[in-house]
Amino acid sequence: MKKILLVIVFVLLSTNAFAIEYVIGDGDTLQISVWGNPELSSSVVVRPDGKISVPAIGEIRASGMTPMELTALLEEEMKKVVKTPLVTVIMSGMGNYRVFVFGQGAPSGVRTLNRETTLLEFLCGLGNLNNADLQNSYVVRKEKIIKKNFYALFEEGDFSQDIVLEANDKLYFPDNFEKRLTIVGAIGSPTTIPYREGTTILDIILSVGGFTDFAKENDVRVLRQTDGEEREIIKVRAKDLMKGELEHNIDIMPGDFIIVKERFF
Repeated sequence: MKKILLVIVFVLLSTNAFAIEYVIGDGDTLQISVWGNPELSSSVVVRPDGKISVPAIGEIRASGMTPMELTALLEEEMKKVVKTPLVTVIMSGMGNYRVFVFGQGAPSGVRTLNRETTLLEFLCGLGNLNNADLQNSYVVRKEKIIKKNFYALFEEGDFSQDIVLEANDKLYFPDNFEKRLTIVGAIGSPTTIPYREGTTILDIILSVGGFTDFAKENDVRVLRQTDGEEREIIKVRAKDLMKGELEHNIDIMPGDFIIVKERFF
């Protein structure tokens, strides 16, 4: 009998490892088991009023409690009908694990999660984030910003920046329009692309297919926004760079506008 009880306690602790933090809400499905009393065990859904109906006890408010807290409450209530009740509460379905996404950098909406989800897992499931300013994105929890800057996590794989999302977390993704890089002129594919930290002028040239036959390769100009009204003009000798003179390989900054001049003869 003692071995059986130890196994039950182990299962209880392991299945509730995440549930310790999770707060039950309406729409969640709970599996309530009472050891040795199958007639008191049941699978229940938390109603919109936050309550559940439990055999032999009646209505109990579950919303706002963790599974461990609800377990303790049910054990106390069931002492009225069972001498020493041993209750387990397992989350079998999550209808309350909702996360809200807003801002112009990602598709806005409400997403319901069905299991414990980290920020990285959530970001990977959002799809294309090329238009999101990840450095200025953040998570709001209970009206407070609890996590800023998703760049190191999502772009550099710094897993120390990961967190577990909680029900009703709000994720804000601003648009990165002002940070986007534009390259035009005598190149393979003129385009506008998202800024990535550590990008160099050589990275940009290679990413657009290099120069055309009519490019003035030593007359590449980077227009950079400064604190004033006019842009700073930085001249780059890209032809020399391509020959291995890496001192010309300047770092690109957010919002840079790159022009590759064209020769006419």
